Amino acid sequence: MQKSIEVCLTPALLDLYAIEDSIVVVIDVLRATSSIVYGIDNGATAIIPVANVEDCLNYSDKGFLLAAERDGQVVEGYDFGNSPFSYTTEKVGGRTVVLTTTNGTKALHMARKRAHQVVMGSFLNLQALCNWLKIQDKSVLLLCAGWKDKFNLEDTLFAGAVVAELRKEFTHFDDSSVAAEDLYNLAKDDLRSYLHKSSHSHRLAELNIEEDVRFCLQLNLCQAIPVMDGDALVSLKATPVL
Repeated sequence: MQKSIEVCLTPALLDLYAIEDSIVVVIDVLRATSSIVYGIDNGATAIIPVANVEDCLNYSDKGFLLAAERDGQVVEGYDFGNSPFSYTTEKVGGRTVVLTTTNGTKALHMARKRAHQVVMGSFLNLQALCNWLKIQDKSVLLLCAGWKDKFNLEDTLFAGAVVAELRKEFTHFDDSSVAAEDLYNLAKDDLRSYLHKSSHSHRLAELNIEEDVRFCLQLNLCQAIPVMDGDALVSLKATPVL
């Protein structure tokens, strides 16, 4: 089978892509998919993504951890937001987390409506994700969550890193994937310095959480590949590979 890679630069463009027979990789490097990957890698039983802050409250009587973030900050009254430092083994091991974020969970819900399969990608699980994608007999769409439906640098950089890693195993690449790979090749020797240019990096710096940015740019810290299984994200090993 000739496999293709496409990059959707913002969720606002997703309707333009035929994804019914594709694996969609949702990307929200700063910070949702990084924290989801880290949480699943640290033993979270499941992470349930919900669209709205209010939806989290529907799970309040189930003993789940409730996590809500808007505009980079923890929503008052919730256990935590989407900082990766909240997803340690001590905090989430053996627990189910209900999560809503500004961008990442929205993109995830859009993808799951039509995609063959939906997984989470971040620099933390880059190699594990790419190794798995190489052996799947499916085309891939890399969905950048962006910022409120707008393009952002960090998600596109990660998409480019995936394209660069998979170039030998795939046949067709759309223009967005070529551009993303070129951007990654420009920035890869010092991602942190390059991302000083990004608006979201500045946004997080103003909230005094630059440490989150540094953490999320680490390569291959995790082996977990979170995959949508029903309404929850679980470790790929815990659900059948389609």
